Amino acid sequence: MQLTGSQIVIECLKEQGVDTVFGYPGGAILNIYDELYRHQDEIRHVLTSHEQGASHAADGYARSTGKVGVCMATSGPGATNLVTGIATAYMDSVPIVAITCNVGISLLGKDSFQEIDIAGVTTPITKYSFIVKDVKDLAPTLRRAFEIAKTGRPGPVLVDIVKNATSDVAEYEKEIPKLIPRMTEKIDETAIDEAIKILRKSEKPMVLVGGGAVIADADKELADFVKKVDAPVTDTLMGKGAFDGNDEYYVGMLGMHGTKTANLSVSECDALVVVGSRFSDRVAADTKSFAKNAKIIQIDIDEAEINKNVEVDLSIIGDIKSVLDIFNSRLEQLYHKEWLNKVLARKDALPLNYHHDVLTGPYVVEKLYEVTKGDAIIATEVGQHQMWAAQYYKYKKPHTLITSGGLGTMGYGLGAAIGAKAGNPDKTVVNIAGDGCFRMNMNEIATAVRENIPVIEIIFNNSVLGMVRQWQTLFYGERYSHTVLDNNVDYVKLAEAMGAKGYRITKQEEVEPVLKEAIASGKPVVIECIIQSDDKVFPMVAPGKGLDEVFDEKDLEK
Repeated sequence: MQLTGSQIVIECLKEQGVDTVFGYPGGAILNIYDELYRHQDEIRHVLTSHEQGASHAADGYARSTGKVGVCMATSGPGATNLVTGIATAYMDSVPIVAITCNVGISLLGKDSFQEIDIAGVTTPITKYSFIVKDVKDLAPTLRRAFEIAKTGRPGPVLVDIVKNATSDVAEYEKEIPKLIPRMTEKIDETAIDEAIKILRKSEKPMVLVGGGAVIADADKELADFVKKVDAPVTDTLMGKGAFDGNDEYYVGMLGMHGTKTANLSVSECDALVVVGSRFSDRVAADTKSFAKNAKIIQIDIDEAEINKNVEVDLSIIGDIKSVLDIFNSRLEQLYHKEWLNKVLARKDALPLNYHHDVLTGPYVVEKLYEVTKGDAIIATEVGQHQMWAAQYYKYKKPHTLITSGGLGTMGYGLGAAIGAKAGNPDKTVVNIAGDGCFRMNMNEIATAVRENIPVIEIIFNNSVLGMVRQWQTLFYGERYSHTVLDNNVDYVKLAEAMGAKGYRITKQEEVEPVLKEAIASGKPVVIECIIQSDDKVFPMVAPGKGLDEVFDEKDLEK
């Protein structure tokens, strides 16, 4: 049948099972929005307050559902406002398709009003960037975009469409999307046999879980593997939920703000199985001394990650779920009682700790875990609050922590929470923010209210840029250059002005009742928690130091 380009865009979205898109209209993309109006009973459009909010919402939707997230923007500044969100998704391997429209082909390359080469701009931060100049290429390109976003290591794809291609007519025939097979053809079963030999000889094995295990939905296979190897488990920020945070084998997060138990044990272990982690600097710290006593076995879907940051002894390329399946079918039950007992005793002796006599971020996160029974989806911004959310909320399942790990994007969490709630309407969705991050994209509270998306925003208000101030305190001689935010903003009134419910908490006993009331309200809620300016995240590994040099507040006092 003959359809306009705009009709083809909508039909292709329907082919892919897209039920929600996030975006902001403008002149160049108006034809698509006009067509979207006619299909609003099939595809929900969430109008964000800013295009960056749309890209973060598509990201949060994708991370929490496992589907491809979709965002839209017009040409020029509309398109460039998506860039930070696209880069965030790229760094964390999140499948999104960003659809932008450009000026008509006769105006292309002439510095026309609101013209930008967005495909060129985003080439380094996408798996692929397309520009569609002919309506005949539109359907194949969109189908290819979704396929690329989902295949292998997922990631963002941009499709830029010149305006005349949205109004021109072409033949369209519906296609059923191809099933994306798990990447198994590269799995070297000889390498798996070699890895099993290493594990059989090992007396002190450990398992490090990264974001790849979450993406692969390999939680069941991972749990079976851990029990077979009989090894303690640590994870990265991005790996949260792939292994149950309540499991007795779990010893906490690894890295700059990882637990002492995890950091010291990885430094001591003699075999380390790394499941879907790229050894970022915040995880591995000093890469030369990382797991210096261990044979390192790296399992990853992306061959480019092998030996990129840390030299490993053995690598296995392929879908993590499939690789672990093979391990579990071949590996007999191993026993490491003495090592396991040592690590778990260390875990008991070196717990996470904070000041219990005042209102703190960790106290609020622990209460949030109790009230939600660990069943909420937690989004975060970036900074101290992000680390407290990672340390003190126990993630039981994949896709329940939505956070910017690779790019560290302040202003990410609120948009991402809106996307996660849109994709999971029956789940409690909470975004944990600092006052600095909240000010970045707080206008998306208006989006939550207008679109009736009941997210809960918790702001830890310490009147400073907390994580930067922590570094200034520890490493910059307490020179607090431009990190003080003491500007008397009333966040409760701000929330109410945008139509949300606002609360202010100053005492521990207020936390639980406010959280319960917020969850029961079914409305967008902002909860401001007043905490001290010099609260810090511990433990910590100083930049450039090894994991075995981890320290906490008591060590500083000594």
